[in-house]
Amino acid sequence: MTLTPGFADPVPDAQSCFRALLEAMARPGRVQRIKALPEAPVPLAPAAAAALLTLADAETPVWTDGGPAAEAWLRFHAGCPLVAGPGDAAFLLAVGGMPALASLEAGTEEEPHRSATLILQVAALEQGEGWHLSGPGIEHVHRLRVEGLPPGFLAEWSANAARFPRGVDLLFCAGTRLAALPRTTRIEEAG
Repeated sequence: MTLTPGFADPVPDAQSCFRALLEAMARPGRVQRIKALPEAPVPLAPAAAAALLTLADAETPVWTDGGPAAEAWLRFHAGCPLVAGPGDAAFLLAVGGMPALASLEAGTEEEPHRSATLILQVAALEQGEGWHLSGPGIEHVHRLRVEGLPPGFLAEWSANAARFPRGVDLLFCAGTRLAALPRTTRIEEAG
């Protein structure tokens, strides 16, 4: 198995990606384009791979369903330990389907920041249409359409939000684009 390169210039590329991740979390539903992209193996989307390279390190347990090539690439470039079960991970990279949000680490009442972040690859992201998002970081209402979600996603998201301050945060990635849904974001279907 041949490993593909990570970031071309690791420090500035990770900093650029981190700024995009911060902007995405601060403004839920706003699509960010990642400019500094690693050469990730199939089936990893470039934005998802960049996000994980930016966030994971040697002390961050990561779970992925991306297969052996993705696991070897993450171990080499991020140095992160890979865990067998989604419930044991701080960061998750879901390529083939979404693990149940209720099965992921949600933090505690005293330490809600110890929750998991799910990086979910989806078919497409489109800003300005679709769901109506509201909550912190959204002045009035923001719109986001996400293609490729499992049936029942909105019910799972509602149950996740009901655990506040506990809960899982979510990053959607499609190609070179990403958008965030912090646990405080409320979703209403487009009417």
